[in-house]
Amino acid sequence: MVEIHELTRRYGNLEALRGLNLSILPGETFGLLGPNGAGKSTTIKILATLLRPTSGTARLLGYDLVDQANDRLSPTEASRRRDPLVDAFALTDDIGRPIGGYSKGMKQKVLLIAALQHDPEILLLDEPLDGLDVAAQEHLKGILRKHTAAGRTVIYSSHILEVVERICDRVGIIHRGRLVALGTPHQLIAENGQSSFAELFLSLTG
Repeated sequence: MVEIHELTRRYGNLEALRGLNLSILPGETFGLLGPNGAGKSTTIKILATLLRPTSGTARLLGYDLVDQANDRLSPTEASRRRDPLVDAFALTDDIGRPIGGYSKGMKQKVLLIAALQHDPEILLLDEPLDGLDVAAQEHLKGILRKHTAAGRTVIYSSHILEVVERICDRVGIIHRGRLVALGTPHQLIAENGQSSFAELFLSLTG
C-alpha cells in the first residue's frame, strides 16, 4: 500500500527527515508516532501531498506522490458519498451553517467527512479523536475496523499512546528524522525490556 524509500525533507539547514524507509501493508492499521519535532507531521504532510520531499520517494498504491499527486474524486461522486457521513456524525441539522460557528468537535467531524467521503484505499489520520464526543469516537473506530477488514490501510498518528497501542497492528516510532522502532506494540515492549508502551516510547525518544 505504502512504500517510502530514503525520504528526506529539509527546511533550510534543518533536516526534518533523514532517509526514512518504511513499508505499510494492506489491511493494516499502522501507528506513526514521535515526539514534537521528530518528523512525524512532515511525513504525514508528504503522504498527503501537502509537502514535496527534498529527496527520496514515496508511493501510495503505486502512485508517485510527486509526479502523480493530483488524482482526485469528482465533485458529483464526492457529494453522493458525503450525505451518509454527515448523518452518521450527527451534522445534518448544521450542514448549512458557516463553519466559523462550529465547535471544535464539529470542525473535526467535517475534516473526517472530507477524508472519508473518498472511500480511500489508504486513510491518513492525524489526531483524529481530538475534540470528538464519545459517540463520534466510537463511530470512527467502527469505520476504521471496517476499513481494514476490507483490506484497506489506515495510517494513524496520535500522542495518545493508549489508543495507538489498542487499535494499531504495527507502529513506527520516528525520532530526529529517523525510524528508531518498527513492530507490534507488544513485540517492541518485549524486545526492549520495558513494562509498558509509554515506557518504551520514552526510552526511545528521550
